[in-house]
Amino acid sequence: MADQHPRGLYVCFATELWERFSYYGMRALLIFYLMQHFLFSEQESYLIYGAYTALVYMTPVLGGAIADRYLGARKAVTCGAILLVLGHLGIAIEGPPATQQLIGEVATASRNPLSLQIFYASLALIIVGVGFLKTNASTLVGALYRPNDPRRDAGFTLFYMGINLGGAAAPLLCGWVGQTYGWRYGFGLAGIGMLAGLFTFLRGQHCLMGLADPPNPAWLRERVFAGCSREFLLYSCTVALVVVAWLVLNHRHVVGPMLTASGLATGIILLYYAFARCTPLERDRLLVCATLIVFTIGFWALYEQMGSSLNVFADRMVDRRLFGYDIPAAMLQSLPSIFIILLAPAASGLWLHLGRRGREPSTAVKFCLALTLIGLAFLVLRLGLTLTEPDSKVALIWFVLNFFLFTCGELCLAPVGMSMVTKLAPRRIVGVMMGAFFLAYSASSYIAGLIAQFTSPGPVANSAAAMDTYALIYTRLGMVALGVALVLLLLAPLLTRRMHEAKPAGPLDNERDEAVAVRR
Repeated sequence: MADQHPRGLYVCFATELWERFSYYGMRALLIFYLMQHFLFSEQESYLIYGAYTALVYMTPVLGGAIADRYLGARKAVTCGAILLVLGHLGIAIEGPPATQQLIGEVATASRNPLSLQIFYASLALIIVGVGFLKTNASTLVGALYRPNDPRRDAGFTLFYMGINLGGAAAPLLCGWVGQTYGWRYGFGLAGIGMLAGLFTFLRGQHCLMGLADPPNPAWLRERVFAGCSREFLLYSCTVALVVVAWLVLNHRHVVGPMLTASGLATGIILLYYAFARCTPLERDRLLVCATLIVFTIGFWALYEQMGSSLNVFADRMVDRRLFGYDIPAAMLQSLPSIFIILLAPAASGLWLHLGRRGREPSTAVKFCLALTLIGLAFLVLRLGLTLTEPDSKVALIWFVLNFFLFTCGELCLAPVGMSMVTKLAPRRIVGVMMGAFFLAYSASSYIAGLIAQFTSPGPVANSAAAMDTYALIYTRLGMVALGVALVLLLLAPLLTRRMHEAKPAGPLDNERDEAVAVRR
């Protein structure tokens, strides 16, 4: 019983499972939907994809702050889940496909304006919904453990496994249904999954031990304007955020400047908070947390190629025929999540085993290992391209191995990173710091869209020329990742000292704390 996790972990586990089912089910189809249904060019599709994923992970900064100060995680997660249901079901309103028109000697796509705006509005609902749900579900997991609980990284790894159960099933089901029976059915199935997530969270709130309640319920109920409570006004602000996200998607070139401004503002605020509001120990930990968050940008910018450029690469360049069946490219998006399901228990057990013996690698070293693995993943794909005969397709095993290394890197960074934020950030701003963690992911996603534009071989004469172009690009990406990993390895000893990690709490201490929390 000493290593048993709190029951609330499994509520968060199931809720995030269904949320990720809806998100990854839609994501597996999105790049193909943009290129095949709306007939956007490859370059423009990558830009839209990058802008959307960037906005998805920009909103958690606001979602975390609003939950910390006003709504509490329970109400914030519920609000986010409702918006996500509406967004995913909205995308299922497919509308007529775009058609090609020849104007002079230039072919242009003619799109139905109403269906395009419904599509953008649905994406906007998902963007704001993720902002309210994603941060606060992760923060709840951290709140279930004491800061030095040796089960913390293992708990986050299991939580991340739940995310990937949804991520594994979604491309297999939604991807297959969408590419076999029609886009609307794949997107609709994703919406049904989110409904299941909302129901799961509402039914399991009693397991959260009051950790999800608003900090001041009476303040929320006060009527302050036209008979409306503060809580109602906060929900009205979420509608305004949806409108803003819709406008930005229609003018997606502003996303880059928005991210730059948001990143600078967040950095200035954190520096002010670290030096003006924190004790020396809190300041050191907060600065280490912020530094490691910056390094995650490089990892995720390369990792996000999976849903965009590598998805298209699989469709065009990979031999996907297996046992006489041509696997739809969207279904291959389930591979990383399947690998995580297989590897997460081993990773969780490894961190626990090493932690009990005082030999667990530091967070900085784990991040360094993640960057190294993603660099090797691109170099492996380069090797597969080099060994492929001209005018042939790359063997599926090379693509699978590429995703396997991506996944190993992800396990070293993603769950450990969420655990790091909840462990190092001062508790009074942990939601904001988790939002900053996702803001870094937001910047990565937009940068990933720009990188994806460079991965396109363009109008080359033959497949051999395309392979040479891909090989050159993947070599460069792999070497950049290895270079960043080397820089972090050199900084790791300094960062580890500044974390000021205390001796881990014993299992009996953690059991006693949980018993007290339950009685309260």
